[in-house]
Amino acid sequence: MTKTESKPKKTAKTAKKAEKKITMEELLAAHEDVAKPLAENDIIEGTVVAVTKAGIWLDLGPYGTGLAVGREVAEAGYKDSLPGDNITASVIVPEMDEGYSLLSLKKASRGKNWELVRELKDKEEVLKVSPFDANKGGLLIEYEGLKGFLPVSQLSTEHYPRVSDKDEILNRLNNLIGTELEVIILDVDQKEGKLIFSEKEARKSEIEEAIEGFEIGQKVIGKVTGVVDFGIFMNVEGIEGLVHISEISWDRVEDPKKFAKIGEKLDVVIIGKEQDKISLSLKRLQKDPWAGEVGKIKVGDEIEGEVTRITPFGAFVKITKSVEALVHISELSEEHIANPSEVVEVGKKYKFKVVSIDIDNHKLALSLKNSNKKSAKSRDAEKTTANSKKTKATKKSPKKDA
Repeated sequence: MTKTESKPKKTAKTAKKAEKKITMEELLAAHEDVAKPLAENDIIEGTVVAVTKAGIWLDLGPYGTGLAVGREVAEAGYKDSLPGDNITASVIVPEMDEGYSLLSLKKASRGKNWELVRELKDKEEVLKVSPFDANKGGLLIEYEGLKGFLPVSQLSTEHYPRVSDKDEILNRLNNLIGTELEVIILDVDQKEGKLIFSEKEARKSEIEEAIEGFEIGQKVIGKVTGVVDFGIFMNVEGIEGLVHISEISWDRVEDPKKFAKIGEKLDVVIIGKEQDKISLSLKRLQKDPWAGEVGKIKVGDEIEGEVTRITPFGAFVKITKSVEALVHISELSEEHIANPSEVVEVGKKYKFKVVSIDIDNHKLALSLKNSNKKSAKSRDAEKTTANSKKTKATKKSPKKDA
């Protein structure tokens, strides 16, 4: 070869040899998603190829064949499956000795149902369910194959058992078994297996709208749903109402059970509204005897009353059948006293001076020291007058001779 001859050009074959060689590891990595073997609990979709007594056989593509055992087919809702249908399954055993994968339709279905209830919770969708059992804490519910719970506290006014006896609570809850209830899902936790329902929240907007339609001072009819120490619970057109013990009667109420029975219907008046309940009154439909009797009394009047109770801060005095007043400890004596019993006794009557009257709040304040002070002045005046008369009489009388 002479100096004037050019060097031979690189052929295509030579250039190909110069390219970087691809290893087997890199080829496997490029198709990792296909080559990755099945693992327990994997969710996989397959096509039905046959339905036999053993179960449903699925074509899993590159993973071969899988069998969903027969006892789960009906439970998972796939008993009417046909060849060509697509089914999602969960892997129980990735590879049996016979070469196929053992699958679970029920487990995969349960996983889908957890996703479903989470979506329903987020949407606050109202569902219809029927309890299958009950305990003292609430109702047991099954929804889409998942076990759930409806606590007593989440029952609507209509179904809430307003009783304190636990056996009676359970008895009332048992009566709701099989009853169709409208609920929403309150809480979902797949890991903990927790599914909580609420009937009360399902009616929240309906209740708020109904309460908005009520007016303060409106007379309504309520059905007694429970009687407790602090008042009477009532159902008013599906809304929960409470007649507090202070609103049962103008007289002092010791036991609300003497004024109402469960199931009884009573006329009441609405005196307050809250977001999910109303406040009611029985006594305001009756004439206030307190106001009528106190209307005859004026501030400054001196009246007689009987001490009925003594407390560290004063004494309660009964003026009439319906009127009881307070004499504060500071109004019992001109001098400082540590205990009202130093001045007054229960069952005894005294003269008091009216210090203040509050008709709206049923408060009548009395004073014993002012009344005593006035009485003392009167007695002193009477004594002075008597002494004066006696002196004059003595001066007019003639002296006897010694």
